[in-house]
Amino acid sequence: MRPIASTIIASVITASLGFGPMTPAVAHSPTPSASARQSLKLPVNFPVKFGGAFDLVDHDGKRRTDKEFRGRFMLVYFGYTQCADICPNDLQVMSNALEGLGDKAKAIQPVFITADPLRDTPAHLKSYLANFHPAFIGLTGSEAQIRAAAKAYRVHRLKVTPTGVTNPLEYLVSHGSLTYLMNRDGQFVTMLPHGTDAPRMAAVIGKYVN
Repeated sequence: MRPIASTIIASVITASLGFGPMTPAVAHSPTPSASARQSLKLPVNFPVKFGGAFDLVDHDGKRRTDKEFRGRFMLVYFGYTQCADICPNDLQVMSNALEGLGDKAKAIQPVFITADPLRDTPAHLKSYLANFHPAFIGLTGSEAQIRAAAKAYRVHRLKVTPTGVTNPLEYLVSHGSLTYLMNRDGQFVTMLPHGTDAPRMAAVIGKYVN
């Protein structure tokens, strides 16, 4: 495993296990160097697993579980609709990668899971995702449901209120910004870090989709 990949994975594990506070700058790290723009392949005996069961509500208000997506690959990203730039950039990269995959994209379900269930209602998610690939499904739920999904994917979440702000609905959400590829059985395949461009993402995903 290359050193930079090890660093990114270690950061994910540390955050997911709650070791120390995370800031927005850490959550949305700067664009990695060219050497980091690759999928992060983990050894078979890697002690931490990514992905798992979830029971959420989609952008049309319909209940959705992970089991519904068996038989298709899932491309999963955690973010929130009031994220200023990193989330929309990553969702656009995912959208462009899916376009670049051509017919292979039909086997992939892109999924956006909110890290901010308090503000991201189904209707809000539906309006937001209209800006990206039409295959996207947005998922929200109760705080407990989102916490469980984030825990399964080892995604840290931290509410950050800017200094001087008194409105309880005016806050930022520090969160992980990795894109996860899950196979047809719902098992983790690989992850792509923020900063991966669309051609690279399409090339990596294309190796696994058949």
